[in-house]
Amino acid sequence: MEGTAGSRLVALVPMRHHSERVPGKNYRALAGKPLYAHILQTLQSCPAIGAVVVDTDSPIIREGVARAFPNVTLLERPDRLRGGETPTNAILLNDVTIVEAPWYLQTHCTNPFLRAETITRAIARFLADLETHDALFTVTRLQKRLWDAASKPVNHDPHVLLRTQDLPPLFEENSCIYLFERQAFLRTGSRLCERPQLLEIDALEAWDIDEELDFTLAEQMAIALARPGARLGSS
Repeated sequence: MEGTAGSRLVALVPMRHHSERVPGKNYRALAGKPLYAHILQTLQSCPAIGAVVVDTDSPIIREGVARAFPNVTLLERPDRLRGGETPTNAILLNDVTIVEAPWYLQTHCTNPFLRAETITRAIARFLADLETHDALFTVTRLQKRLWDAASKPVNHDPHVLLRTQDLPPLFEENSCIYLFERQAFLRTGSRLCERPQLLEIDALEAWDIDEELDFTLAEQMAIALARPGARLGSS
């Protein structure tokens, strides 16, 4: 891929046909359109992204994307990568091998509230810091009293009850955005590469649909966002 930095950055969106906990969630309607349509519209509105690629084993998704998003490239997932236990890095390796670019962004269609402004900000940070970092991923801040399975405090002293807002923050990998260099990914086999950096984003924007309740709440959030002047997140 030749051209500007943006045209050389490819967005990869893996989408499975089957979902164990929320049947058909990737193509189920959310706010009047298939779930996958939300993230594809967002990605296509980001000027820094040169191409959007959907990797799927779903005939429903293939047909719907081809009809509504003719500029999106469709990759049919090989049989060997269709099992539910297949790691995402193995799917990405297949995609990166087929679609060559110096840099990639990977996200999921289960993040329907991810904003174009946030994606653009993440790409700008990633490209600006290539000398020191070969990957970037988004996280959500946690400032709660956390414990491990052995009943040991992780981030606090139970005898010193600090306010939760004063606790040292921990950060949850929220699976919204992964940015990585091609060569670093091929060398490590991981989308986190060797020298990743974190980018914090708003928890509501990072809402992930994993369970049936998540879908129900996402419907309510989508209704709220449809109101004039509504805005999700603080950034």
